[in-house]
Amino acid sequence: MTNEDEIRNKEDIKAFCSRKGAPIPKPITQFNHINFPHFIQNQFKEMNFKEPTAIQKQAWPIVMSGNDMIGLAETGSGKTLAFLLPGLMHVLAQKELKKGDGPIMVILTPTRELAIQIHGACENFCNAFVPDSKDRALKIACLYGGEVRKTQIKECRSKPQVIIATPGRLLDFLQAGITNMKRCSYLVLDEADRMLDMGFNPQISQITSQVTPDRQTLFFSATWNRSVQSMAMSYVSKAEPHFIVNIGSIETSANHRVKQSFLFIQESDKIARLTDLLDKLIKNPEDCRTLVFCKTKKRTDVVTERLREAGWPSLSIHGERKQEEREWVLEEFRSGKTPILVATDVAARGLDVENVKYVINYDMPHEIDSYIHRIGRTGRAGKEGNSVSFFTPEDVQLCTPLIKVLEEAEQDVPDKLVKLRDLSTKSHGDLSIKEQRQKDKIEMLTEKKKRK
Repeated sequence: MTNEDEIRNKEDIKAFCSRKGAPIPKPITQFNHINFPHFIQNQFKEMNFKEPTAIQKQAWPIVMSGNDMIGLAETGSGKTLAFLLPGLMHVLAQKELKKGDGPIMVILTPTRELAIQIHGACENFCNAFVPDSKDRALKIACLYGGEVRKTQIKECRSKPQVIIATPGRLLDFLQAGITNMKRCSYLVLDEADRMLDMGFNPQISQITSQVTPDRQTLFFSATWNRSVQSMAMSYVSKAEPHFIVNIGSIETSANHRVKQSFLFIQESDKIARLTDLLDKLIKNPEDCRTLVFCKTKKRTDVVTERLREAGWPSLSIHGERKQEEREWVLEEFRSGKTPILVATDVAARGLDVENVKYVINYDMPHEIDSYIHRIGRTGRAGKEGNSVSFFTPEDVQLCTPLIKVLEEAEQDVPDKLVKLRDLSTKSHGDLSIKEQRQKDKIEMLTEKKKRK
């Protein structure tokens, strides 16, 4: 076994190339093994980073060689710097922007929260860069809906080399002639599976149609179903080989550091069980950030109100909140001033809050991918995390995929979950309980008509 194979095995890295027999760049193990300039290396020390994460170890050698790449990794894996830092190196290697030029690097994200977080990470390194002239300074524009256009238009007209944006707002600016994609040669689709879920693929197609075909494209996703695979293949280069880097299981998988547990209850018991659970889990509210996920905007507000009535300091976040309010709520949660955040899935993707100790699924999501991304808010950056899910009879469609996720993560599968799965199908067919009841009802009505 070669040294690079040992590294990949240790980090659970799987790397593939679309061109059979093409060599895969060797993974690195230390920051100084990659040719980053001093301002980036110094920033690693400033931020107290010890060594690259698994995705960074394999992605940096591939991306720095100019290759297209598809990255599959769990949330909190360090993928932002995996695409961001090679992107900054790419920007610095290009000619300076002239009047009327658009950005060199474009990063598309599904939500404004994720756009803001990537912007913050980018600023950390751009501010550390000492330019050789005023024009050479690294400038960033962050574009997303729910914010005054005037400020963002001003950012675009300051000749930013980097634009981080949600697809809708960027397309809006492109169509209005505020910016363009003529100079874009480094394109990143982050949380691409979420953008697909949210229906952004048509906008992304319109945006990428304006980018040079010989661009470098990076595609990041936490899941790899057929729809995501089809989307990825439509954007990476067809003329040149591309690489796929997968960290952990290539199947739908959860963060292995999150201890998953379930409470099998009735819908009417949820709020009482939630307050009881918080009493047991949270001994020191200042060091126990907890995310509670609900399925609707109305429900988040109702649950937040009930928690406050029970004496728990809580805030809610969902799509109807104004941007200023959402940012304030997130800051209250990040700082620990308000230890409980009740949220819809708007907070499930890309939300980067350190030291979230518990994720509680007050309502189970409709799809297993959303479940994985929700519980991925805890157990980040190598730390242990915990999730507790309220499971009702209405959630039986999730039994089979949940069992697969638990088995893949090498965690105990509750007997109740197995029994519910077995009950959800009948020996004479694969109908769900709900479908079988409907069928039985139709058969009963038919039989009654025959008797008449």
